[in-house]
Amino acid sequence: MTWNIPNILTILRLAAAPSIALAFLLAPRPLADWLALVFFAGAAATDWVDGYLARRWKQETLFGAMLDPIADKAMVLTALLVLSTLSGMNILIVLPATLILFREVFVSGLREFLGKTAGLLKVTKLAKWKTATQMVAIVVLLSAGIFAQYFALAGEGMDAAGIDTILNGGIADPNGLAWKFHAMMWFFWAGVGLLWVAAILTVVTGADYLRKAMPYLQEGAR
Repeated sequence: MTWNIPNILTILRLAAAPSIALAFLLAPRPLADWLALVFFAGAAATDWVDGYLARRWKQETLFGAMLDPIADKAMVLTALLVLSTLSGMNILIVLPATLILFREVFVSGLREFLGKTAGLLKVTKLAKWKTATQMVAIVVLLSAGIFAQYFALAGEGMDAAGIDTILNGGIADPNGLAWKFHAMMWFFWAGVGLLWVAAILTVVTGADYLRKAMPYLQEGAR
């Protein structure tokens, strides 16, 4: 491989994938939430930067072209696994995450089967939007987790009735429970909405790849 800045950024993005899970295994919350958010958001930013630099500096390599989509998939799928687990297997997160996982495995297998003809499955603009939407959704959901942790800390020692009274404006809110709760819910539902949009784009682009590959999947085509 060629050790240039774009390739190094891609390798760092790949290394960030397990770091997202390790943050929750090794660090207490909400520190783990912050670490996961920084790892993922920082890695997601390099997804655009490394491609831009490679084109601008004419440093595009076969190694970078191979590793870039692998790093994206590893990062997104690891984050979705973590979010599904943290959500308590909430169907609103698990179902779109499953659709995304299924599509990525299916298309990867399709590319492997096609071999030299896999070049016909070129990344489309819609597929790029799919990846971008996935990453934004994950950032928003990780942010929701941070607010959820601070909301839990602010309400520590209070019973459910007391928290409800504060949220309804019945008594003073010195710990900022209300704004933490509303921020948590806003980020959660925004993240869920974006994740479902990403899942729909994922299914559409996967179906498009299958349509393009069908002539090569007929008996006698290979």
